Amino acid sequence: MIIWVRRVAAGEMEKVRARRTTALSDRTCPPPGYCGVTDTGCVPRRRSPSAGTGAAGSETVSSRIRGSRRPRRTKAPRRTPRAEDRTGPTPRRTSPRLERDFRTATPGTSRAAKRRRRRRCRLALRMPRVCREVIVRCAHQTAEGAESDDWLRVQNALLQEQVCAQRRMLRELETQLQRSQRTCAQLRTQVALYDGEMARARRQLDAELLSLKEEKERVVREAFVRAESQMKAVHDNLAGVRSKLAGLHPALRTLTADYNTLKKQVHHFPAMLRNAIDDAKREICRAIGDVSATNQKLVDKYKREMNLRKKIHNQLVQLKGNIRVLCRVRPVAGGEEAEGVLTFDPDDDGVLHLSDKGKVTTFDLDKVFGPEATQEEGFSEVEALVTSCVDGFHVCIFAYGQTGSGKTYTMEGAASDPGLNQRALRLLFSRVADKSPEWEFHICVSMLEIYNETLRDLLGDQPAADKLDIKMNPDGSGQLYVPGLTRVAVRTVDDVNQVLEAGRASRATACTDLNERSSRSHALLVVSVAGLNGTTGSRTQGKLNLVDLAGSERVGRSGAEGGRLREARHINKSLSALGDVMDALRRKRPHVPFRNSRLTFLLQDSLQGDSKTLMMVQVSPVAADAGESLCSLKFAQRVRSVELNASKRPDSRSASSSPTPQSLEVASLVSRRPRAPFGPNSKRLEKPPPPPSLRLFFLWL
Repeated sequence: MIIWVRRVAAGEMEKVRARRTTALSDRTCPPPGYCGVTDTGCVPRRRSPSAGTGAAGSETVSSRIRGSRRPRRTKAPRRTPRAEDRTGPTPRRTSPRLERDFRTATPGTSRAAKRRRRRRCRLALRMPRVCREVIVRCAHQTAEGAESDDWLRVQNALLQEQVCAQRRMLRELETQLQRSQRTCAQLRTQVALYDGEMARARRQLDAELLSLKEEKERVVREAFVRAESQMKAVHDNLAGVRSKLAGLHPALRTLTADYNTLKKQVHHFPAMLRNAIDDAKREICRAIGDVSATNQKLVDKYKREMNLRKKIHNQLVQLKGNIRVLCRVRPVAGGEEAEGVLTFDPDDDGVLHLSDKGKVTTFDLDKVFGPEATQEEGFSEVEALVTSCVDGFHVCIFAYGQTGSGKTYTMEGAASDPGLNQRALRLLFSRVADKSPEWEFHICVSMLEIYNETLRDLLGDQPAADKLDIKMNPDGSGQLYVPGLTRVAVRTVDDVNQVLEAGRASRATACTDLNERSSRSHALLVVSVAGLNGTTGSRTQGKLNLVDLAGSERVGRSGAEGGRLREARHINKSLSALGDVMDALRRKRPHVPFRNSRLTFLLQDSLQGDSKTLMMVQVSPVAADAGESLCSLKFAQRVRSVELNASKRPDSRSASSSPTPQSLEVASLVSRRPRAPFGPNSKRLEKPPPPPSLRLFFLWL
């Protein structure tokens, strides 16, 4: 490639030399003495041995090789030639004679001769300047020739680099060609595989098309047969419809005649309607009178039935005893000795034998629950008392026994197994919901404690600072009330539980030798139930006292000292006063010492008259507690022998003339509330249905 480029460049340079030589030979040579300068000022250019690569040749070669012309060079400004730029001898100055001849021409000469002479003089004067320019141009052309040689060498190196790049590119293209050939072979193989798969798919498609065609023909045949059968059935139905239509024509004519008759009678319908309305009004008035009489009879019967049910239920409770005494033996804890202390009678569930210091004492109670008894079994004896509370009686349920005998567990229980309090409250709200919507009840809850013979409101803002007192109603009704006691209205068991939690947090407890947390006060939960019958207008007011007494152990065994000793003395004093009250009631003395203790004074309403009381005696089966268990059972034996006087419960109508402050408060709360049934699922009293004759009249309309 390089040799070919050199040959082309040499040929081009030879052509350029030949053209320049021809041009120089055609021009006129300058006069002698001017270094070969022609009239036009052109001087043959001296070339170096490597002048074969001139500017024109280099341009031709570069245009052939690179495909683009050489960039045009900017023309350098003309400068005065220096002595070192001159390659030939220095031109001589013009002779004075020529200048003189040029300035002064002979007057006798012709104008043509003068012009020729002047032209020669002009040329002679201009020749030195032209020579200088030719010398400078020759120097420039010599420098340009040297630059052209360098440029050609650079171009040659560039061409060599391009050739190397082309060779590398050729090798890469050959590699790509081989890779493409291998890829082409793989593609041909895949195309062959695809052709085979397409042939198989085409065969499968042909088979499926054939089967589909056969299926289509079969379905078409079946559809055709089915369509024929349906068409036949349609034709048969059409024939039947036509025959029926022919039979309906006489009926249609009859209906048309009836329609014409009714159309004539419509004119007389308003008078008939007025007569029918008058008859209906008379019948409605008569039916309303009958309904009113019937309703009055039903109300009278309802009152008699309610009074009879209350009377029978009260008699049942009285047969069991107005004061019932139950006993419950707690289970034996680990490490306690209880062998042979308490024994049960297998034939009578109300008999309990206690062995203390070799002496066996038998106690006869209403019922005895062993250690394996559940909370549900104990509550089964309390259900009747809760019903009496809803009926308007005063009911008191309290637990008695020494510390650690299980009083709190029996009354309160655990979250998974609630005690008597929770179960009684649930049953109370259930009985209230059962009586809706005929009855409307308002339930209020109070909670207080008797600590060192002082009443404290556990629901107040400052229970320790609020000291209450028990007063007799000044109206002479004999009812007791506590002025300033907090009363909270509740509607559900959850509301009562919130009240209980607030009250328990304020109760006084302390540590003794018998129990780490011993109740140092008597706690009372008072639930007031006020009922109003929307049908009869009668009112009831019951009260449920749930009492958790403090421990009944003796001072010597409790190990109390200081303030705890004073608390124990007050507790024993109040329990002793309770025993005196029970003894006076048992002996039926005219004077009962209720005022000897705040506890007995507060429970006076529930321990006399027609009230119902239940005492749950808690005993321990441990041998070390046999003495305390004996005292508790003796006290229970005395309480069981008490018979309350069957005094008549105050009538609701007579009591309304002189109500107590509590009853006035409850009645005002009930009267302010809207006459809505108690409970979300209860309904109002429905009106009696209309008589059958009126319903028939409405149906006729």
